[in-house]
Amino acid sequence: MPAKVGAVKVINIGSSSIFNIGDVYSMSPESTAKTYAGGGSFNTGDGTHIRLKESNTYVRDSDVADQNIDK
Repeated sequence: MPAKVGAVKVINIGSSSIFNIGDVYSMSPESTAKTYAGGGSFNTGDGTHIRLKESNTYVRDSDVADQNIDK
């Protein structure tokens, strides 16, 4: 079914974002990231208390690229 869209105002689009108006079959953003973090790194909120006696992040990554993006 065709899409009918009214006025659209785009302020900003990130470098790995997709912007589409209307019908679409498939959309695939192209971005990769790898994050290494120790214990308690991504905890958020008010009153969060974390006790870590020792936190080590060991990284052994033998491959050069995990997700190749062909442009």
